[in-house]
This record gives sequence, C-alpha cells and structure tokens, in this order.
Amino acid sequence: VLKLFKLLHRTRQEVFKNDTRALEAARQKINEEFKNNQHETSEEKINELLKIASDVEVILRTSVIQAVHTDSDKI
Repeated sequence: VLKLFKLLHRTRQEVFKNDTRALEAARQKINEEFKNNQHETSEEKINELLKIASDVEVILRTSVIQAVHTDSDKI
C-alpha cells in the first residue's frame, strides 16, 4: 500500500511539473483517498482499492497532457 502511495505521488510530480495548482489538488486527492480507506480490513476491498489506485497511476502517466502557454496564439 505504501509503495503504491509513493508511486502515485511521484507520478503526480512528473505529470503536473510546474503546475502548482494541479500538484496541490492531486496531492490532496491522493492523501484524502488513502486516509478515507486506512481502516479498511477486508482483504477483498483492499485489493479492489489497490487495483483502482494502480489504474489511476497508469492513466495519469499515459493519458494526462499538460499544455504550456507560450504566446497569445499558441499553446
């Protein structure tokens, strides 16, 4: 669980580099979701939550695009 938590935060830092609002929002969401489920004892539910977290990490790494505004007519 801790390994996946750290991986999500590392992925967040890479994906949202130089975007302080997105970095903070992602940090809060990751921490909130793990905190909300920290007392879960059902092995089945824990495995389901780990699968969801792993899927989120893959989506962040492969599907999120950060655009950079360079000029008034260009991104």
